[in-house]
Amino acid sequence: MADKLKITLVKSPIGAIPKQKATVQALGLKKIRQSVELPNNGTTKGMIQRVNHLVKVEEI
Repeated sequence: MADKLKITLVKSPIGAIPKQKATVQALGLKKIRQSVELPNNGTTKGMIQRVNHLVKVEEI
């Protein structure tokens, strides 16, 4: 199991519901194709699951 996850925003959250927009912002993503590295834990996985149609996830 990887220690970190690389999360990339691949679709705009403009048409998403407000909770999904807030989740994308809480992940630290602001622009399309921007990537962040976050720890691989339950909190991060839960946030990714909420916006899985907007992001791409890779294990590092």
